[in-house]
Amino acid sequence: MESLRIIDTWPVPTAAAAVVRADGTVAGRHGPVDHRFPLASVTKPLAAYAALVAYEEGAIELDEPAGPEGSTVRHLLAHTSGLAFDEHRAMAPPGTRRLYSNAGFEVLGDHIAKATDIPFAEYLQQAVLEPLRMTATTLDGSPAKDGVSTVSDLVRFAAELQAPRLLDPRTVAAATTVVHPGLKGVLPGYGSQSPNDWGLGMEIRDGKSPHWTGAASSPRTFGHFGQAGTFLWVDPDARAACVALADRAFGPWAVEAWPPFTDAVLAELRSAAR
Repeated sequence: MESLRIIDTWPVPTAAAAVVRADGTVAGRHGPVDHRFPLASVTKPLAAYAALVAYEEGAIELDEPAGPEGSTVRHLLAHTSGLAFDEHRAMAPPGTRRLYSNAGFEVLGDHIAKATDIPFAEYLQQAVLEPLRMTATTLDGSPAKDGVSTVSDLVRFAAELQAPRLLDPRTVAAATTVVHPGLKGVLPGYGSQSPNDWGLGMEIRDGKSPHWTGAASSPRTFGHFGQAGTFLWVDPDARAACVALADRAFGPWAVEAWPPFTDAVLAELRSAAR
């Protein structure tokens, strides 16, 4: 895909990207797709997927208590537990505000580790990474932000999100549907959003503006971006997903570069489908 070459214009030392269609075929790759990049918060969808495997295996329930008083696993996954961003203290009653929280995902990881008697990094490895053959991906700390991976590995995960094999498709559909709709919140790097919609570990685009995806992205688009200069989106209407990893921290360059890149990718996909 010619549109992927746009990453060569980004003001970053190294970048790689790929697009995978809903049928699992890779539409294009560009850059060092086997280079390992820190993921930052793109770690969260991987952690969430492991949590959903634990749910389907019966190790946890989505509505069982976890985190601060009144909070559940579902609250933690949807950033509605009330926990602060990077502190294990409650800032609001569960279900009342969308408070994006690294601490919430760390509590989630600890909860799953206790429920399964397996360290969370090991559980992620067994539940998600090994079955998807994501051999270059590791979790080296917090389940909120300390994953390391490659474009080649994340393409496998993006294909799984579109055609699930590890989870019941109904579970993935629930994870990519708004949980606790109507809540306001801050989308890191983009300011206050009303509503600030999320599913279970997945951010949902809906009508957010500004946003890190493109103007042409459908409202059903879901995924995540990371402060390491990384993103993964799935656009069900386009029947495709895109992964882009870079080694420069998120900032104004990404705010400017990512949306037109996404729009170019979507335009090329639509042109090829005609």
